[in-house]
Amino acid sequence: MTLHAQLHRLVDQIATIIVGKRPQIEDSLACLLAGGHLLIEDVPGVGKTTLAHALAVSLGLRFSRVQFTADLMPSDLVGVSVYERGKEAFVFHAGPVFAQVLLADEINRAGPKTQSALLEAMEEHQVTVEGETRPLPAPFFVIATQNPSDQLGTYPLPESQLDRFLMCITLGYPDRASERALLAGRDRREIIHALQPVMTPVELQAAQQAVLAVHASDALLDYLQALIAATRDGQWFVEGLSPRAGIALLRAAKAHALLDARDYVAPDDLQAVLAQAVAHRLIPVAGAGRGRREQVLAMVEAVALP
Repeated sequence: MTLHAQLHRLVDQIATIIVGKRPQIEDSLACLLAGGHLLIEDVPGVGKTTLAHALAVSLGLRFSRVQFTADLMPSDLVGVSVYERGKEAFVFHAGPVFAQVLLADEINRAGPKTQSALLEAMEEHQVTVEGETRPLPAPFFVIATQNPSDQLGTYPLPESQLDRFLMCITLGYPDRASERALLAGRDRREIIHALQPVMTPVELQAAQQAVLAVHASDALLDYLQALIAATRDGQWFVEGLSPRAGIALLRAAKAHALLDARDYVAPDDLQAVLAQAVAHRLIPVAGAGRGRREQVLAMVEAVALP
């Protein structure tokens, strides 16, 4: 089976769980293939946790879920050393971060100190506990969910942490036909437990390497730089994209091209992932009258292809 056929089958399988949300499923997979991390912002109960679990099971990855609360401590996440009398030594007990897919559920309900405990894990794929650096398993993928900031008991994520998420997506409510399928069908959790892996972790890592091999022409890079420059000119956003954000955007576009069975990036790939990859990093200028995503889309319309 070709890589594209495997990826298509993977999306099809997850779409039997998350009904009517194929674009969001493809965005999630593109984020994973690009080696990034995913932030899902939405109201409770629309399938954020279910999507993360279905993705992990379909890829045969070790899954761990942490419910972030106001009293969650960093040690609850990364682990702690406990003295064991029988061994007469401190023994490290790994926390839930030592998984291949970590679901940080309602991440903005924890305080900034605990949120920041994820920074090293997300950027370096390692954690430092009591002076000792411990590598995390590969692949390592964080899916964080957050409730809208106007809900009670939420803390805004610091900009440095938002920048570690390659993509931010919203699932939204299902359409009428999809909701009827959910109401009339089996419990989604029962279906997830019956799923079989479509790809192995080794095949997933090979797919991640294939993303790096996707070609980006000089003309495509010119267009990418024009988009980045537009975010920095002060017309659209308070502050523009960083070089790291530009690199992340290109990786996401390469993953999108791979999902479309192409070995090169087209302008359509950049446009398809742009809002998901950059809107959460940008603040519209005062008086814009648009949200972050809408401002990004308006900017794209104004930037001509080279």
